[in-house]
Parts: sequence; C-alpha cells; structure tokens
Amino acid sequence: MATVDLHLHTTASDGNLSPTELINLLDRRGLKIVAITDHDSTDGIIEAQTVQASIKDLTLIPGIELSADAPGTEVHILGYFLRWEDSTFQQVLKGFRDDRLERTKEMVDVLSKLGINLEIERILQLADGAVGRPHIAQAMIEKGYVKDNREAFDKYLGREGSAYVSRTKFLPQDAIELIHSVGGVSVLAHPTFVNNLEDRLAEMVEAGLVGIEVYYSGYEPGVVKDLAELAARFELIPCGGSDYHAFGVNGETLPGEVGPPEASVMALEILAASKITAKTPPLA
Repeated sequence: MATVDLHLHTTASDGNLSPTELINLLDRRGLKIVAITDHDSTDGIIEAQTVQASIKDLTLIPGIELSADAPGTEVHILGYFLRWEDSTFQQVLKGFRDDRLERTKEMVDVLSKLGINLEIERILQLADGAVGRPHIAQAMIEKGYVKDNREAFDKYLGREGSAYVSRTKFLPQDAIELIHSVGGVSVLAHPTFVNNLEDRLAEMVEAGLVGIEVYYSGYEPGVVKDLAELAARFELIPCGGSDYHAFGVNGETLPGEVGPPEASVMALEILAASKITAKTPPLA
C-alpha cells in the first residue's frame, strides 16, 4: 500500500466523487500525500482544501492534467504545486473547457449520423463540470449503445474511432510552458499510452519536463522496471498514482494501491520552490 497518490480525479472533471468524498476516502485509506489532477480544471481544489484542513496527516498538492497532441499520439501532462489562482491561467483553462464543450457537441452530431442518438443536455448533466469523452461514453452506456467505456472508445470516441473529433492543436511543450508559467512542475502521465515514447520524451525534457509516471494503474513489475530505467536515463523524477475516477468498475485501481515514494514528492517540491524563487512570470 502506497502512502502517496499523485493522480486523482473528482467531479470537477470526469471523476464520480466530489472533492469532499474523495478526500474522505483518501483519509480512510491512509494516504499521506495526494494530488487532485482534474482535466483542464482546478475547480475542485478549494473544496478539497477545506476538507483536508481538518485532517491532520494528509497533505494535498494542487494539480492538474492537461491534454495535448504530438504527431500520431495523444499526450497528457500533469502539473503540480501550481499557483492555480492566477487569473490568466484560469482564463486559459476556461478556453480549454469551452473547446471541450464544442468538441463534445461535434461528436454528438457525428454519433447521430451513425444512428446513436444522445442528448447533449444529459451529457452536460453527467459532466457537472469539465465535459469530456468519458461523459459521452457514460451516456452511450445508459442508452445501451455500448456495454462499457472501453467499447465506447474503441469503436467511437478514441483516436481511431468513427466519431472522433480532433481538438484544437496544443503541443506537450505548450502544456509544460503553461504549467511553468504558474510556478508548477510538469510530469508525463501514463507514458505507455504515448507512441514513439523516447522521441517524444526527448522533446518534452528539452521543454522542461521533470518527471514521468513510473508507478501507474495496471503496470506490471517489468513495465515499472523499464520505466524506472527510462526515468534514470532522462534524469526524470519517478512519479505516479492510481488515476482514480471512481468509475465503479471491477478491477479499478483504488487510491493508494499504486504510487511513488515520498522522496519523489520532495524532489518535485524542491524544483517547484526554485521556480517560485525565480518568480516565473504569468503567461502573457
């Protein structure tokens, strides 16, 4: 059982637990250091901090997960120790969420042409925050078009799916720069999902990436070993977490079942503190 989990989602994006519910779960499971990393949103942080303040032995790191695209692959970048209240940063995030809404509407239109009729109002109700493809999948499951998220993404919503709509161009380097603009440190999420990983990694390290998820939901010991060696080769901090969404499906990794050592958090915090000392300017 790990005491650190740096990859968690709430209802502020595509998780099914409110920030309050998630923090209480983390406390019950004995976690010591956690990060809420909702997609394109920090809206859950204040509520989470309010609950966490009454829990003596739990440290909460403000985080985020940003989606980006590199040639032939999707890349997610995690950010930690952010000055998340920065007004310019929040304006950028709102733009991302607005793009998500437009993209969702386009996908619903494509699905309707394929005979899959969904109500955008229901999808937004399911989202109750930053809408995304998982909410479309949830609506499809409700109406019996697919049996689970995997089928929804494999057939329709994934990059090779028949209803996939690409998003506005945003490179991993852009995500790293955005995180740095508010004093944060950037980490590559679920690296085994990234095609041509080593080439992409070299580009991201040059842009300022400092960590990589070595410990992640479903990673076998051999994969962890390979990623730890990759992290050492690129001089990256080995990070990780459960990527918990509370989907309620069999086999879902629970908070604390996987995670990095506390030393990784200390290394991230030292780097973040050095950025704050340098007074990184906000994004123009």
